[in-house]
Amino acid sequence: MPTKSTSNPTKATRPRRPAEVDISDTEQRPMGRKKIDLGEIDDLSILNEHGEVDGSLDPNLPDEELKKVHRAMVLTRKLDIRMLNMQRQGEMGTFAPGLGQEATQIGQVYALEQKDWFSPSYRSFGAQVWRGWPIEQLLLLWAGYFEGFGPPEGVNDMPFSIVIGSHVLPATGIAMGIRARGDDAVVVTNFGDGALSQGAVAEAFNFAAVYAAPVIFLLENNGWAISIPTEKQCTIRELARRGTGFGIPSIRVDGNDILAMIVANQEAVQRGRRGEGPTLIEAVTYRMSVHTTADDPKVYRKDDEVEQWKAKCPIVRFEKYLKNKGVLGDADFERIADECEKEVLTAREVFRKRAKAKPREVFDFMYEQLPPELQEQKREYFAKLDRKGVE
Repeated sequence: MPTKSTSNPTKATRPRRPAEVDISDTEQRPMGRKKIDLGEIDDLSILNEHGEVDGSLDPNLPDEELKKVHRAMVLTRKLDIRMLNMQRQGEMGTFAPGLGQEATQIGQVYALEQKDWFSPSYRSFGAQVWRGWPIEQLLLLWAGYFEGFGPPEGVNDMPFSIVIGSHVLPATGIAMGIRARGDDAVVVTNFGDGALSQGAVAEAFNFAAVYAAPVIFLLENNGWAISIPTEKQCTIRELARRGTGFGIPSIRVDGNDILAMIVANQEAVQRGRRGEGPTLIEAVTYRMSVHTTADDPKVYRKDDEVEQWKAKCPIVRFEKYLKNKGVLGDADFERIADECEKEVLTAREVFRKRAKAKPREVFDFMYEQLPPELQEQKREYFAKLDRKGVE
């Protein structure tokens, strides 16, 4: 069995608040060398790649919830594979596949309610669908259509961020606003191991800790920041240790274990609702596919590394668990996969009907009133379209 949590991560890892630190006159401090307690970090795993589960840590979700989570993970993978095919066929722009990170995606938003906020990076399709984004809208977004970008009505999500780590600060700001208003909502924001090297992320950690902002920092450690492996980015193996340095309770989780992801995020959400501030969750997972469709990972990593992680597939291990519990069987898995594939194909057809270029809108979204030079450009551009018969 993999390593399991030895204590309550929301309790054992909590360092003292800055206000509790002894800042008395240094002359009154005893001389000599003494230890500073930097807290503990749990390494949580509940369900391993063989489908074996630690019963003492199993959240024991109702069967219907388990089915819902399983279907969401399968739908996430089907959408990911279809989008990659569409990109190769010229129907989709450059995007970042999330193959192999389905448990991380669904687990980080499972505990959220409608009042809560989600601020995603660019590898979050499954989480966005779970939050209420129609699949056809995500296809429009990645095909470059303006209509796909804005969050759906009633969904408290920020537009996803392409700039590495830039969205983590606004997410923290939202959480600070929630705290100031006395609400019990929380914010989840995800980012990769590469983003951990960005100064904006460090600033977000510090603001969240000082202001006890109810934000869950979900660090998706998938082993690679494009072509740079984690060990060449930092000297520590457990990236969750970065959180304790800012006074943030932190935990390391098997990111391919959907049960561990759900448990860790539920505890973090509960902490946030109680007014106990931020949590950092390091989800250890692996990017099975390319960084983006403009990337060739064979240039910088070996195939045998990928093969080792195939055995840790989050969907395969979860299906073993469901089968052992008698919740679903092989025939059910095949049926659900077919249903999810059909759902994605149906959304693709809706996308194709909506994905119509509107070249005359190109000047509409920058200025309320165009300056003279752009008015002249617009006139010339429209004249060219008219000559070509373009609507």
